[in-house]
Parts: sequence; C-alpha cells; structure tokens
Amino acid sequence: MDTELNAKPGPASAQAQQIYDHLLQCAQSIPPQEMIEKFRHLFLEAISYENPQIARILQQIALSKQAEQEFRYILNRSFYILINTWQHNPHHQAAIPELIALLDQPIHMGATSARGVRRVRELIRDFGETEQYHTLRRLSQVLKHTATDALEQNLPVGNLIQRYPYLYDHCLLSEDSDYEQKMMVRDIQERIQQKFETDLSHYVTYQVRRAHQAATGSNRMLEVVENPTLLSDRELAASLKQYTGKVHSGQTYRDVAQSFTAHAEHTKTFRAFKEDFYSYLTTAIDPAYGKRSFNNNLYEYLMGISTQNDQKKPDEFMVMRTCSQTLNYLVVESQQKPNHFVFVDLITNLGATYTIGLLLKIVLLCSKVKPYLEKRFAILFNHYETSSKDGVPWLIKSLENLNVAFSIHFGRADVSCLSHIMQRG
Repeated sequence: MDTELNAKPGPASAQAQQIYDHLLQCAQSIPPQEMIEKFRHLFLEAISYENPQIARILQQIALSKQAEQEFRYILNRSFYILINTWQHNPHHQAAIPELIALLDQPIHMGATSARGVRRVRELIRDFGETEQYHTLRRLSQVLKHTATDALEQNLPVGNLIQRYPYLYDHCLLSEDSDYEQKMMVRDIQERIQQKFETDLSHYVTYQVRRAHQAATGSNRMLEVVENPTLLSDRELAASLKQYTGKVHSGQTYRDVAQSFTAHAEHTKTFRAFKEDFYSYLTTAIDPAYGKRSFNNNLYEYLMGISTQNDQKKPDEFMVMRTCSQTLNYLVVESQQKPNHFVFVDLITNLGATYTIGLLLKIVLLCSKVKPYLEKRFAILFNHYETSSKDGVPWLIKSLENLNVAFSIHFGRADVSCLSHIMQRG
C-alpha cells in the first residue's frame, strides 16, 4: 500500500463524530434498505431528515471554512461506516453497491432558501470529482461482479477491477482510508485471490488429465473446468509454460533470478551491477527487436540511474532504486505522467506473455518492488478505466498474464503437474 495501515485518518471533529455515532447506531439496528433511504435523505436531499440535530450539524459543517476539505472526508467515512457494518453479514453485502449507487443519482439543487441545504447538495455534487468517489465506485464493481460480466463486448475496463486483486491497494483505497477500510479491502483481496488461484489450479489439473486421456485413448468422462482467465486456452497454456518452464539455458525465471542474485553479491561497483542487470534483462528480449533500438535505449537509461554512486559497492537500496526506476521506464512513470509508449511497443513486438515475463524477472530479483509494479498497473488501469475492454486488448492481456504470473510465483496456485503438458503449444 502507498500508506501504512496505521496512517493517521483525516479530520474528525466533535460534530463529525456525532454523525458517525448516529450512522453506526442506525446501521446496526435497522435493515439496509431502510438505511439507504435514510442516508439519501440526510446527504442527497439534505431536508426532511428525521433527526433534525444531525441534519443541522451536517449543514453547519458544510457552511464552515474547512468544508472543502472536511466534508468529502466525512461523506467518505459515512459511506464506510455502513459498508464496514454490512460487509460482515453475507445477507447485507448486496446492499453495498446499492448504497454507493446513490452517488449516481442526480443532485437537484432546487429552489430553497436554506443556505445549509444548498451547500450540502453542492458538496455532494462536487464529491463526484474526488478520488474518494472513484475508489467507492471501484469497490462497488468488485462487490457486484458476476461471472458473465467479463464476456460482454463493450464492457468498460473499470468493470473488470474484481478480476485483479493485486490492484486493490491502489484502486480501492484513497489517501484518507482508515484502518477498517484497509482491513476490509485486504480481506476481499485475499478471498478473491485465493479463489482465482484455486480455479487456476483446478483448470491446470483438468488440462493435464485431458492430455493424459488423449495420449492413452481413454474415454472416461471428465467434469469440465472453465478457463478462469480472459485469455484463450492457447494463450493461457503459453503463459503457464512461459512462467513455469525453462526460459534460458535450461533455467526457469526463478532459477535465473537466483543465479543473478548470487553473482551480484560479488559485484564491486554499482556501474558493474547496472551492466550485469542490463544483460540479465535483455536475455528475455528477442534479438531482432532488441537490436532495432530497445536495447540501446534501455542501456542508456540504466547507465543514467544514480551515476553519483557508480563507483560504490551496490547495496540493497541501490538495487531497489534501479529496479523501481526500470519499471517506470518499461511500464509507466506516474499518474501525472502516464506515458507508456515503451510498454505498448514491447507488447506489440513481443506479446503480452513475454513482456510480463520481462517484468517478472525484475520482481523475482527484488521482491520489494512488487507493490511498485502493482502501482504501475493501477496507473494504467485508472487511465483506461472508462475505455471499452475491447478497445485496449493489450492491457487486458497484460493484466491477465500478470495475474497468472503472480499466482504462480507469489501465490499458492498449485501447477506442479504442468510438466506433463508444457510441451503442448
């Protein structure tokens, strides 16, 4: 995560605490549908609320000098008081997307003489431009996902967020997310990641049994296990083969990373480390592509990293910095500068499977930059969130390949039986 779990939350005045206590008490004592209606009256309508004192407090906050900063935090926190309460009850979880859907309702500014009411409605409307709003919308997509959603042709990329739990820390949390929100997202993340890894393991086992039947001529009926990814069966087979098989001189990605790490311990200068790191990466690059310009550009970029340390013995920080800055170069630099020409060029020429393999080599060498790579993909995901998934197939294939690669190397997916079928195309 970008922020620590014990990060200090946003402002919580005595007035705001009264709102929180009121909402928590209501959420624990009345049905979700009734609570959603109360929430709408308090925040979206800002009139006719059954508890005039709470309504008055909210309007006072909205009229305060700190309203621009404080109100969005209070609104976000109010949503999560209900979400956290309902998330622990399986019968109430379906109400969470309905609650968040309130934000999609038009705000009627109306003709009212009450200045506080008008200001509350203005701030509710403005909330739609905040990062907190976007994280709530993504959370809603995760919780209301159905298995058939991903098959829709014109589905927005944002609707696929549920498929990629490695993005959750960066896409479902905002800078003022509190401890409970982070724990809730982590619980959802672990549950969905575990399900994907189990489904992938079952699919691999099914494919191995099919291959065995084809080889032996057996007619025994097998229960069909569906491909858990958005890759075709052939694409997934190629990905599994790439991420588990021998990729260089009879070694797997993990073998190559361990060999490089052992070698790097004896490297005397940071400059020499960068030279070796360049060689380590370019062994995964098709020479025909690399010789055009990629290899030279990568070499120049690496040699330009922390040149003031070139004659020092490389330490862990230098290695981490080199790996993280290389991910900047290969994927995307930042939310503010979301240029990703190199990444698209790699996928266009090498394909998503080999490109993700190149990034996997970096993370296997320095596992501490794994969250950093996840952040790079969260930036791309957010950038294309409103695009049709069929309009950016390269991104979807990259996200799916990364899910497979992470599940194999950092998860608990059991693909040990793959050696029996990895010779298939």
